[in-house]
Amino acid sequence: MRRVFLHSSLLRSRRPSHHITLPLPLRMSSSYDGPWTARKVREEFFNYFRSKEHTFVPSSSTVPYDDPTLLFANAGMNQYKSIFLGTVDPNSERGKLKRAFNSQKCIRAGGKHNDLEDVGKDSYHHTFFEMLGNWSFGDYFKKEAIEFSWDLLTNVYGLPKDRLYVTYYAGDPQNGIPTDEEAKQHWLSQGISPDHVIASKGNFWEMGATGPCGPCRCVSPISYLPPLIFLSEIHFDRIGGRNAAHLVDGDDPNVLEIWNNVFIQFNRDDDGSLKPLPSRHVDTGMGFERLVSVLQNKLSNYDTDVFSPIFTRIQELTGARPYSGKFGNDDVDGIDTAYRVVADHVRTLSFALSDGGVPNNVGRGYVLRRILRRGSRYVRKKLGAPIGSFFSSLMPVVVETMGDAFPELTKKQGDIKEILDEEEESFSRTLDRGEKLFDQYATRTKDLGVNELNGADVWRLYDTYGFPVDLTRLMAAELRLGINEKEFEDAQEHSKLASKGSFKKDKADLVKLDVHDLAALEKNDAIPKTDDSFKFQLGNVTATVKGIYYHKEFISSSSGIPADANFGVLLDRTSFYAEAGGQEYDTGNIVIDGTTDFEVTNVQAYNGYVLHTGSLKYGQLSVDDEVISSYDELRRWPLRSNHTATHILNFCLREVLGDHIDQKGSLVAPTKLRFDFSHKAQISLPELAKIESMSIDWIRKNVKVYGKDLDLKTAHKISGLRAVFGEAYPDPVRVVVLGYDVDEVAKDIDNPKWRSTSVEFCGGTHVAKTGDIKDFVITEESGIAKGIRRIVAVTGQEAHEASRVANSLKVRLEQLESTEGKEKDTGLKVLSVELGQADISVLLKAELKDRLATLRKSLDKQIKEKENAINKAAVNALVTFFEEKPDSEVYFAILEVDGNAKILQNVVMQGKKLGKTVYVFSVDAEGGKVAHANYVSESARSRGLDARTWASKVSDILGGKAGGKEDGAQGVGVNVAQVEEALKVARVTFSSKYN
Repeated sequence: MRRVFLHSSLLRSRRPSHHITLPLPLRMSSSYDGPWTARKVREEFFNYFRSKEHTFVPSSSTVPYDDPTLLFANAGMNQYKSIFLGTVDPNSERGKLKRAFNSQKCIRAGGKHNDLEDVGKDSYHHTFFEMLGNWSFGDYFKKEAIEFSWDLLTNVYGLPKDRLYVTYYAGDPQNGIPTDEEAKQHWLSQGISPDHVIASKGNFWEMGATGPCGPCRCVSPISYLPPLIFLSEIHFDRIGGRNAAHLVDGDDPNVLEIWNNVFIQFNRDDDGSLKPLPSRHVDTGMGFERLVSVLQNKLSNYDTDVFSPIFTRIQELTGARPYSGKFGNDDVDGIDTAYRVVADHVRTLSFALSDGGVPNNVGRGYVLRRILRRGSRYVRKKLGAPIGSFFSSLMPVVVETMGDAFPELTKKQGDIKEILDEEEESFSRTLDRGEKLFDQYATRTKDLGVNELNGADVWRLYDTYGFPVDLTRLMAAELRLGINEKEFEDAQEHSKLASKGSFKKDKADLVKLDVHDLAALEKNDAIPKTDDSFKFQLGNVTATVKGIYYHKEFISSSSGIPADANFGVLLDRTSFYAEAGGQEYDTGNIVIDGTTDFEVTNVQAYNGYVLHTGSLKYGQLSVDDEVISSYDELRRWPLRSNHTATHILNFCLREVLGDHIDQKGSLVAPTKLRFDFSHKAQISLPELAKIESMSIDWIRKNVKVYGKDLDLKTAHKISGLRAVFGEAYPDPVRVVVLGYDVDEVAKDIDNPKWRSTSVEFCGGTHVAKTGDIKDFVITEESGIAKGIRRIVAVTGQEAHEASRVANSLKVRLEQLESTEGKEKDTGLKVLSVELGQADISVLLKAELKDRLATLRKSLDKQIKEKENAINKAAVNALVTFFEEKPDSEVYFAILEVDGNAKILQNVVMQGKKLGKTVYVFSVDAEGGKVAHANYVSESARSRGLDARTWASKVSDILGGKAGGKEDGAQGVGVNVAQVEEALKVARVTFSSKYN
């Protein structure tokens, strides 16, 4: 059964036509006679549906945090999941929605439906696009939806009616699915020519054997959508002056679908019949970029003002020739393709990053990294511009043209710039080397007379130089080469297995130098101590291998070392940071381009000798080899931020708590910082708030961070110096100061103003300026020993993520405030667990816990009061029954107490006090259970009625288990629908003892 995206036909892949037919002039009948700018097109869509009493619902995030099955939001209906499922809280704002509209931000890259590799090649593929949509949730249906569509397109936008074509479902008698005559007649009633109303066999889709449905062709692959849907499409003929009905759905790029109306109206029962749903929905989608191209009478989406401002800025930044709209072989120099790729990619990156997406090596993060690196390569290779900060320079034009419709772009502009620069700068360092190596691989491939790059070489380009495979595939295609996919997959799998083994070895068998090794090194003039001063510089360094250490021996070559085995490498100089001062070590690679790649997984310093531990991915190393020392910049970046933030925290603790604060330990990791210090009491929340606020102020000041070696004696005299008591520092010692040049400090070491900033002895790596840290959130404060406290904090993206999680928990708590009963009870229990486990601001966590506790207390009081009232009513009902019928021996009832066994027992006990027999039931509909309990009076027992046997007979009907004693039993069943039958059996069983 076919599964495609909702409205995916709006972006359906079509081969670009080699025969270009020029369109007739677009004679429009709109009352608006100005230019149809992109902004105006969106504005009129919004105005129209506002006038039709629709509610504007802002676009959901392109990053669907609450749906891990989705890489990115790809359809406008994603955020209405709870409404379609019927699980929405009817008292919530979303639950009250009847009509809605918006322009949804969509990203179509990565995963099953991936347009990334097609972007740039044709006139219509995009990784980012807008989907204009309107929805009806149990309100209007086909008649109004069709009227709205036709009215907007022909009267507001003024599209000529003779160039519009519509489709409806043609029916399938064999499967019992009727023709969608209703949609057909509604279209005809708009005055459309009958030969423009086309029956389509495709406009229907069914996801499962039973469930809700309607005539449709296209739905989202998300499993929560109704399994059967009807669809009616609107197509536009760009050319005009002809009857193009035969070209509808024929993959002709000039007869394109512009709008879908999706109708959800049926449920298929087990017998195969279709029954109308009690609540019918409408979900429509219209491709914004495509609509703009139609209204501006352009054959390409890229020829519209959606993209022209970006093209103008690209030309300004690169000095390339202007965009001329050429495709394929006509685009001889590839510059027009590059314009399209870069313009598309900057839109995708701007929106994804503004919604909290972060480039990394996993899932959607890796898709974003691929997009940035693909675009960067086009900038360098085709547009001839340097990279490092190109996309952040281009991004403002996206904000300028779209920030009014999507204000989150404006709010996050600074964050977007920093992330783009960080990623682009990192890739720029390996792009030259990677392209040079690719050229070698390509030349060798052609010399061998084959037309596929070796898959292992392609993997090396990814693994060592960060070249996404699709980028290498693109570069190969430019040379009319492919890649050997089987070899690539084998190399990838081998690397994964090796990495698993390497990880185990790293943890269990770290290569170390002992005292005997160090003594031998001191006597060996051929192996000097390592110059690690380059760790303070950005980028790679060329070095020479001076020693290879394996199995307690220094050897001249790695040739005898087993594959994937860990060993150590000593260089004459290194850019790697060896673990020290609480800061974790760097990882990365020691490389001979095209020949050898040694993956560094740990770095330790032993008396001046920096040992790089790792294993060979390929090739060999020998003493005196010239190599490139290349640390992982994307790991180093957060380490720098967290280390400088630790200095800021240390300073702020002293300012808030007093001079008695002494450092007792620290950890600087890529994902967090941890700081232990002397302090006798728990830090209060107001004090923590002040410490966090002061730390953030330092970040916002964006002061420079200075570091330089000073002689130890002089450095110890600096006013306000923070040093770890008992620590043995080298001489000279590196001094790190915030906001003041170390040379300035050294000239006036007694100046009291140095106390107003952070001055520390530190050999770690730091940011260039405090603003690079971006953000700071304290996630934990605790005591680890008597008089020792610990603070854990996060910075940068981790801080943003902590804030996002906290906000989502806050929203859920606010939503729970409007719920009642079991829904609130269950929600509070779940939220309480999640809140306790969440790595969020300790301040926000305390606030949310207080609010949650207040809600819990209030709900518990309500539950108790309600339970008491229900209990009293249930017991009183039994008492009243016997007061009115004193001669009756037995009381039967199905109580509306939601399966509360305690209330059932109270009713039974009241019967016992009265000496009467009782059998009561209660259904827990939500839990799918039936509670039941009985009491057998002495009189009934004398007639042979046993409570256990009685309950057993009831359990035969209800299922589940029951047990008890001769005079009383209770049980829980699962057959909720059989409660009336169970009551009947209970009555019959009792009556049989009295006949």
